[in-house]
Amino acid sequence: MSHAISGALACAMLLTGTTACGGTGAHKLPWGAPGINNPAASGSPGPAARIRLPGVGSRMSKQVPADSRQAVVVYGNDRDSSDSTVVLYEKRGTAWKTAGSWPAHNGRMGWTTDHHMDDERSPVGVFTLTDAGGGLQDPGSKLRYWYDDNAFASMTEDGDEHVHDFDYVIAIDYNRQKGAPPFDWERPDGVEKGGGIWLHLDHGDGTSACVTVPEAGMKALLHTLDPRRHPVVVMGDRDRLGA
Repeated sequence: MSHAISGALACAMLLTGTTACGGTGAHKLPWGAPGINNPAASGSPGPAARIRLPGVGSRMSKQVPADSRQAVVVYGNDRDSSDSTVVLYEKRGTAWKTAGSWPAHNGRMGWTTDHHMDDERSPVGVFTLTDAGGGLQDPGSKLRYWYDDNAFASMTEDGDEHVHDFDYVIAIDYNRQKGAPPFDWERPDGVEKGGGIWLHLDHGDGTSACVTVPEAGMKALLHTLDPRRHPVVVMGDRDRLGA
């Protein structure tokens, strides 16, 4: 997802008739087989390369906290594209190992390093993942899970084709208070900087700013992401991710 809250609220609630912030199964990794086109994936050229996430360059790698042992990387096809791939990595020893991969969507206008509300672009960056929730009961999330069928249902209209988009969500800690429900409207950096940016169920096309994955992917993320392992999301178009 992302859905900006209408007007000055979060992107989570800016869901319109045919646009919202959904595919199934594994997806081919965007740089080819690990270890072939990306030395960091094979871990051959030295300690720095061994601990770098595949396809992520030094600039963004420095933003990944040293204690993070889980990372969701969103590889945007292009800075103006809404198509992307989500890959879950877990650190084992000094190497990042793939734990899942799914086709995904991001902001319908692509990506930005200066996100503002209603620009319909997803923010490029590294953000922590601390809170989850949804309109359905907790499926077994390790993250704190905020269930509220009324709060999430209010973001869509009855009969809307996107009514199930928020069955499961994981809040991306962009301009939000950690430890609050994903649908909380507080924006520490001001409403003009947007907010309410989530990982949520895919609906087949671009979003207001969120990132969407198939239901199987959302359940896998909820079952796997563990606050004790300090999970983060690393997201952006491939060119800026690799810089």
